[in-house]
Amino acid sequence: MADLTDMEIFARVVTAGSMSAAGREMGLSPAVISKRVRRLEERLGARLLQRTTRQIALTEDGQGYYERVIGILASIEEAESYVTRRNAAPRGTLKITAPTSFGRMHIAPNLGRFSELYPDLTLSLMLSDSFVDIVGEGYDLAVRIAALENSSLIARRLAPNHRVICASPAYLEREGEPKTLAELTRHNCVFATHQDLWQLEGPEGPTSVRVSGNLQTNSSEVVRETVIAGLGIALRSTWDVGPALQRGDLKIILPDFRESRRVAVYAVYPSRRFLPARVRVFIDFLAELFGPEPYWDEGLDLTFLDPKAGPDREAAA
Repeated sequence: MADLTDMEIFARVVTAGSMSAAGREMGLSPAVISKRVRRLEERLGARLLQRTTRQIALTEDGQGYYERVIGILASIEEAESYVTRRNAAPRGTLKITAPTSFGRMHIAPNLGRFSELYPDLTLSLMLSDSFVDIVGEGYDLAVRIAALENSSLIARRLAPNHRVICASPAYLEREGEPKTLAELTRHNCVFATHQDLWQLEGPEGPTSVRVSGNLQTNSSEVVRETVIAGLGIALRSTWDVGPALQRGDLKIILPDFRESRRVAVYAVYPSRRFLPARVRVFIDFLAELFGPEPYWDEGLDLTFLDPKAGPDREAAA
């Protein structure tokens, strides 16, 4: 097998056009360059270069060998660059977008810890409940809570997204606890604007129920706070109401029903190739922080939910 240094010297001679020029570029004498090329030819049992006093020319074997060598050297360079990028200290500005409430509750409180780990990074966090074109607007990544469709973006699943029907003990004591889905239509339900159709899956398969209530709001945070205050019944994600469920401020009702959509928390970014270190470390940080059993679900009995919301993965979003 040829020495990689001999291969590199040979390729440099071809690109430089002469042994003396290659020697100057590599800090080697023309005699050393000539000796290494000759050693390579002897090992291969073929002449690679036609030498004259002023220039060199590739033989037919030399041309075929050169075309293959440059591909090998490029692959080696890319492999070394990959390792270097992974081990280099992340620097620069990391531009992130996330849903408003999730960002306030689960990203912002942990940015201090992240900054301690990577002090050379500057963070830019923009919270929005609108769909953000991360490529067009120059974001490094987006945190999305969705059932993702195929696109040119790459997604890594960070955590499951469990949604439960819940109400405060005070409301249930006052109005009674519904035992069937049909009974929800007789209760005051709390939901954000245009989210009055709850698509669920129960013991008999997919179903839906149209609910109604006496509050109109475009804020998921208002929904959370008012249902905790006893206004009515809501369908909420456990990342949103997990603490209230853990404290006993809310109670899960109709546990046989869950949202039918397979929704999860994802990190979405433009490309897996040449992923900047600043993006990789933040995604790894969130994946470790949340995980397949996120802290907001601790202590909750969610065995009635389908645990297979999709495996942790990196795939097209």
